[in-house]
Amino acid sequence: MTLPVVPARILIVEDTPTNIQTLSAILKQEGYLISVAINGRQAVDVIDRVKPDLVLMDVMMPEMDGYEACRIIKSRAEWKDLPIIFLTAKTEVADIVRGFELGAVDYVGKPFNAHELLARVNTHLTIARLHKENTRLLLNILPAPIAEQLKRRDGIIAERYEDVSVLFADIVGFTPRSAAMSPSEIVGLLNLIFSRFDALVEKHGLEKIKTIGDAYMVAGGLPDPQPGHLERIVALALDMQAAAVELSPQTGELQLRIGIHTGSAVAGVIGIKKFIYDVWGDTVNTASRIESHGLPGRVQVSEEVYERIRDSFVCTPRGPVELKGKGAVPVFLVERELPSV
Repeated sequence: MTLPVVPARILIVEDTPTNIQTLSAILKQEGYLISVAINGRQAVDVIDRVKPDLVLMDVMMPEMDGYEACRIIKSRAEWKDLPIIFLTAKTEVADIVRGFELGAVDYVGKPFNAHELLARVNTHLTIARLHKENTRLLLNILPAPIAEQLKRRDGIIAERYEDVSVLFADIVGFTPRSAAMSPSEIVGLLNLIFSRFDALVEKHGLEKIKTIGDAYMVAGGLPDPQPGHLERIVALALDMQAAAVELSPQTGELQLRIGIHTGSAVAGVIGIKKFIYDVWGDTVNTASRIESHGLPGRVQVSEEVYERIRDSFVCTPRGPVELKGKGAVPVFLVERELPSV
């Protein structure tokens, strides 16, 4: 089903009634939604409520002029990308330069030509829409802080984190099962499962790193270090196991192996095409091996994880398991979360 296109909303900031009427008539005829503020202070006060897609701003107004209103609006993170067009009789070069320095995207002199004004409005709305779409796509593949770094500077983005948690989940028996499925059935099944996991990761405030076939990787404590990330990633693991059970009527029997480890790691962006945010290091390798030596339907954690969560979760020692490059390593099975006191 195609969603209806919502008309763009334009905030007119103007203190002259005849100009408000003229601008409103021109813009409404083109299908735009209109909001009005009669000075800069009112514009600053109502902008969160009207949520415009573009602002047409006069400069010379009582109480607060357009320059000051533009400065305040652009200083707020949620409105820094809002296109503001100055519409004013102040057309000296110094006035125009000042407007651009404050963050305006364009400058239209009064008296204005309606066709020129509409062309500029349409151009900047199109640019803003494309910018929002590019940002949305970027945030689908990168954490927000990393996306901001990537937009601000070139070069390698990488950092060492001393305290992260890493989770790997794998669908038990997926390879032989997929051999009897069509490509569309395989993709549909994984999309159903991983979409549920994505929602759970967001709920717990963690970072999905990637999927590799039927494997799913999550990290906590990065890119912004956070207290309590280990407890949240263990809670996520239990929720993922519960979700697998809930999805079984739609997917057929669905069992996960989940492994978790904690420690230091390096994270960053690799590649210049189809780049990804990834995590490397012994902590990642150990978490992967703890998962691969886990039990179907269970959450298995390292001793390092157990020592930090033992007061928050009920865990059962499984004994040592042989991990490649590590030898015999004690592991624990997470049974349930303890009620908070």
